[in-house]
Amino acid sequence: MNISINNHSYEVKKGDRLLDIARKNHEHIGYFCGGNSICQTCYVKVLEGSELLSPLSVEEKALLSETLIREGTRMACLTTVEGEGTIRVVSLVEEVKRVAETNPLQLTEYAAKMGWESLVKFPETMRLQGSRDFDLWQLIADVISGIGDALRLIANALVPSWSDDSAGDGTKSSEACKPLQMSAYCNDKAEKSSSLEREHIAA
Repeated sequence: MNISINNHSYEVKKGDRLLDIARKNHEHIGYFCGGNSICQTCYVKVLEGSELLSPLSVEEKALLSETLIREGTRMACLTTVEGEGTIRVVSLVEEVKRVAETNPLQLTEYAAKMGWESLVKFPETMRLQGSRDFDLWQLIADVISGIGDALRLIANALVPSWSDDSAGDGTKSSEACKPLQMSAYCNDKAEKSSSLEREHIAA
C-alpha cells in the first residue's frame, strides 16, 4: 500500500507509524522530542484516507484541540497505518512552507491560530505529560536523534542540489532544486549527485 506525504508517495505496510515513514524517507516533519509526543511538532493534516489510520488515541485527544481534530489534524508519532487504500497527508512544516511561499502575510494569522489551539489544550496537555512515566536516558537519546535528523534536513536544504546528467556528457544543471527547498525529492537528487561525483573521481 502507498501513502502520500507532502505530495511524495511511499510504500508502507500495516502498523507503520506516520512519523517513522516520514523520517525514513527524509520528509520534513517536526520531531524534536524523537517521537515521544512531547514537542507536538509532528502535526500532519489528513487530506484523504483518515478511515485507514488508527483511531484517535487518548493522548491525541488530550493534545489536539477540537478545531484541529475537525480539520483532520493528527500527531504523526501517535498515528499508524491500519488499512489499505489511498492516504494523503501534509505536515505542519510543509503547510507553513507553502504559506510562506504563496502568501507570507498570512503567516502571522496562521501562527496565532496554532498558538491559540495549543493554548486551549495546555492544562490537559500538562496533566497528560505529568502522568507519564518516561525512561529518561531513552528520551534523551530520542531527542538527540530527532534533533540530528532535523539538522541534516536543514543542511541538505541549504546546499543547492543538481539534476542528473541528462545529456550524458558530464555536465550538470540546477533546474530541479533551489537553496532552502526542503523535500525528499531534492535530498534524493543531492545524494545521487554526490554518488555520481564520487564515481567520476574514482574513474
